[in-house]
Amino acid sequence: MTRRAKKPAAPVPWIVMVPFAVSGVIHLVRPGVFTPIIPRPLRRWDRPLVVASGVAELACAVGLVVPATRATAGRASAVVLAGVWPANMQMSIDLGRRAARRRPPKAWAAFTVSLARLPLQVTLIRRALLASR
Repeated sequence: MTRRAKKPAAPVPWIVMVPFAVSGVIHLVRPGVFTPIIPRPLRRWDRPLVVASGVAELACAVGLVVPATRATAGRASAVVLAGVWPANMQMSIDLGRRAARRRPPKAWAAFTVSLARLPLQVTLIRRALLASR
């Protein structure tokens, strides 16, 4: 009878784990920072959604560090990143409207950064899924 060697856990995806840990803490300590980017149809539940996403981000960050939970945390991280995407799109919409109204360079810069963040999220989702292998 031969024993199969256990496949080593994927490396920690620091590019996902660190932002999740930082953002998760901010979600819980200063939820008001995130409530404005909750999409309009969900604003009725803005505070609970911000707290829930912060808890989810912290749980994923911890899970990504622990080899035994890394695969599950990788899949969960991808789901969380996809789940918060509408909030990031709402932030871009709001910043774009603000830039169009006020027109200062700083507003346009914030809008541009928010737009660049959207495709970056695809990269983060891919990195999270790599940890689930």
